[in-house]
Amino acid sequence: MNPPGRASRPPSHLRSRLAPDRLPLRGRLTLVTTAVFAVLGCGMLALNWLSARQLIHANRDLVTSAKPLEPAQPVQPGTPVPALPGTPSEGSVPLPTSPAQGFGNFQDTILTDLLTRSALLLAAFTALAALLAWWASRRSLTRLHQVTATARRISADRSMDERLALDGPYDEIRELGDTFDAMLDRLDRSFTAQRRFTAHASHELRTPLTIQRTALEIPLAQGRVPDELRPAVQRALDANARTERLIAALLTLARGESATLQARPVDLADTARAAAHDLADEAREAGVRVTHTTAAAPVEGDPALLRQVALNLLANAVRHNHRDGTVTMTTGLVGDSAYLEVTNTGPILDPEEVPALFAPFHQARERGTGFGLGLAVVEAITTTHRGEVTADARPGGGLTVRVRLPTPQHGDPPALR
Repeated sequence: MNPPGRASRPPSHLRSRLAPDRLPLRGRLTLVTTAVFAVLGCGMLALNWLSARQLIHANRDLVTSAKPLEPAQPVQPGTPVPALPGTPSEGSVPLPTSPAQGFGNFQDTILTDLLTRSALLLAAFTALAALLAWWASRRSLTRLHQVTATARRISADRSMDERLALDGPYDEIRELGDTFDAMLDRLDRSFTAQRRFTAHASHELRTPLTIQRTALEIPLAQGRVPDELRPAVQRALDANARTERLIAALLTLARGESATLQARPVDLADTARAAAHDLADEAREAGVRVTHTTAAAPVEGDPALLRQVALNLLANAVRHNHRDGTVTMTTGLVGDSAYLEVTNTGPILDPEEVPALFAPFHQARERGTGFGLGLAVVEAITTTHRGEVTADARPGGGLTVRVRLPTPQHGDPPALR
């Protein structure tokens, strides 16, 4: 209960919603226009009332002298006088009304009626002004809403293909739309160049690495390497293999962010089972038990990339686990989406650090294993397939990662960008 004498206050979130700066632009424009009209109307009403009062007062002589009093006629004694309507009855004291008093009553009546009628007209025109301001602001802000909706779609889909292409008069909103389109063009060219450079550089690096690996493996296999050099050659081969895996991950990341993919029918259950089969030996060596409950989860997408999603999720769950840990893979349908979920035991994670796990090379700096590209590749491929990936830290340790992709609908375009 509130202390005595203190009025109750609305909650903070309600006060923030009621604050003027939280109103939409259309509402603020309507309030400003209506307030300006009401203030100006009140000023005009006051000036009109003062002017009428001054005019009546200035011409009071014309009104009071327009009808002079007639001289009273003599009345014979004993002659009855007929009572007139409004005449005070016998026994009451009549109040004499002078011309000045009659004029004052007349002035008060006229000014009161004038003020009442003007106030009613002002209220009616203020309401009409509010409706017109709301309608005009709605028409003016329609294209601004189009800009907002397009920006929201681009942000949600992470697609640079859509443009505003506003029509209509070349005003401030049209200029904003053209500037936004130009910015999207520059960003699209920049991202395309970045992806192309990553793909080309990774592809060009594979050839010299393959030559180096072959040059090291042949003399090692033929026994032509002295015993004291074998550890160094083996370390060079391990570094070469690690670099090749890094380049393969970068190529997958670049391909996952590409916009030139072709959609095919894929069942996430098949990709989950294939990933479990491919990583069975690694999980056995790590002492991690992998189980999967796979229900049908049909989607449209690139089979190789979607299989890479399942591989990366399972590899991440196995490698960032502890011995005698568990990994559970689940697929199925939820509404109009198919999902692939991987849950693993492991170290306790701070929920605030979970979003950073999707940043490239994040895990390599913190844990010293892998390249930190696994979840980044998963997010890139999922986004390309117009899906959504979420991760939640488990209270007892470990992570739960869920990938949701839209299911194919009859007559829908392919799911890829």
